[in-house]
Amino acid sequence: MGEAIISSKTRKPQMGRDSGWLIGSDLIAIFLALAGQIVLTKALLTESYGIYIIALDAFATFFLVIDLGLPTLIARDGANDVGKIWPSIIRVYKLQFLCSIPFILFAAIGVPLLIEEWKEYLGLIIICGAIALFHIASYAPRSGLRAAGQAKLEAWSKVIERAITVVGYYVLFSIESSSVTAFASVFLIGAIGGLVIALGFSYQILPKDSILEISNWSNLGDSWVDNKTLLLQALPFAITLGVLPYVVRIEKFIVAGEIGVDAAALFHVAQLAWLAGLVVPQALRAALLPVLGKVRGESVKFQSALENSLNLCFGLLPVGLFAGAGIVYFLLPMAFPEQYIDGSLGASAVDLFMILLAGWCLTLLSTPTYTALQAGDKPWKFTLFIALVVLFALIIGYLLIDWRANDSQGSGLYAAAIASTVSSSFLLFMSIHLSSNWDLLLRKKKDYTIAICLSMITCYGFTTGSWIAVSGLGLFYFIPQGFQAMSPTAGLLLEE
Repeated sequence: MGEAIISSKTRKPQMGRDSGWLIGSDLIAIFLALAGQIVLTKALLTESYGIYIIALDAFATFFLVIDLGLPTLIARDGANDVGKIWPSIIRVYKLQFLCSIPFILFAAIGVPLLIEEWKEYLGLIIICGAIALFHIASYAPRSGLRAAGQAKLEAWSKVIERAITVVGYYVLFSIESSSVTAFASVFLIGAIGGLVIALGFSYQILPKDSILEISNWSNLGDSWVDNKTLLLQALPFAITLGVLPYVVRIEKFIVAGEIGVDAAALFHVAQLAWLAGLVVPQALRAALLPVLGKVRGESVKFQSALENSLNLCFGLLPVGLFAGAGIVYFLLPMAFPEQYIDGSLGASAVDLFMILLAGWCLTLLSTPTYTALQAGDKPWKFTLFIALVVLFALIIGYLLIDWRANDSQGSGLYAAAIASTVSSSFLLFMSIHLSSNWDLLLRKKKDYTIAICLSMITCYGFTTGSWIAVSGLGLFYFIPQGFQAMSPTAGLLLEE
């Protein structure tokens, strides 16, 4: 693969090019992950599958604070001085290692206290914790690659990691293994492989000045002057990272508590395709952050980058909406066991997804203003934003799920999907408000109105099986401006 993939050059981040690589790789990785999930649902009992995904999510949520928000600063500031990206990765690792010690000790003490049958699942618990730690360790080198304009190498590291995992799953399935610990071990091997590949790419393309030889870090930005300042500047992102996972997991946790593990497994299957779609706004945010970070002191260029990214979001909206609905409607019933589709667990994963799809549309449209909060001069606003979204999601999720679960398991599951979509609408308008971008909304009010109204009507049509779903064809009006936003010309205008 070597020379065919790796370029010896670093370059300026560019949203159109970089988001293309990241979206493409994330979609491939998600489809590989879906293939892996199909194997898991066929190989494992529903209860074992539910325990596995809850353990993975719990450790991913708990250990994510170890990230400290520092890779976000690498992505935001690395383009200011590419020569200091590799030393910044080493510096970040030293701080993260010190931070990880108390969290690992707390997990070791807390698990036996919280889980009665912990001895029975000890191997699975240790492996799931290790998976979370290796994933966190991969964020810094991947952020460095992105800041150096090599998002394609970050993309390759993600795809290769996921491919290793899925191949391992299929090997276990072919020998008729039903051990949840064995499948988790394969996932761990993939996570380790992803980290090694990301570090290898970073080492090959980045200048490798010694961290001991650097006396002046100010070229990266004022945040990097010393460790105290760095940690304080990253603190809002660290707190946010501790809270952020709940935005997409909170309804699943509530379902598990209010209805049961089987219902949580069903909701997870419905969420898989929805989470696959979320890689699009996530990749756009990842590509946009270095661009906004480089021009955050220049308001005209900053607003131009925001508007360009919004045009790209509008252009992607109809593609994601119809592709997502089509893939789930036709492929999910063929891919997953019958109990996840036929309503025997209270609802169909297909029907739940069609409700979640409306939330995906709103999340996509929030991408520019969401990232503006990350790249702005007041990172605590971003922390406040995420905290408010999680609090809102917790309240609305608990109220709706608890209320409807009293009627039936199916009603509780549909309430969870509706709560998720309502939370996405809150996320959109709160990101506009806190980033002070109501002017952007007013300038693009026609586009916003068309996009939101048609996408909501279309999702309602998908959910009810109504012909009004065809109204979403009007969203293809946005395709030309989406292509224009991805063109190299759009990136050059920001550099002038």
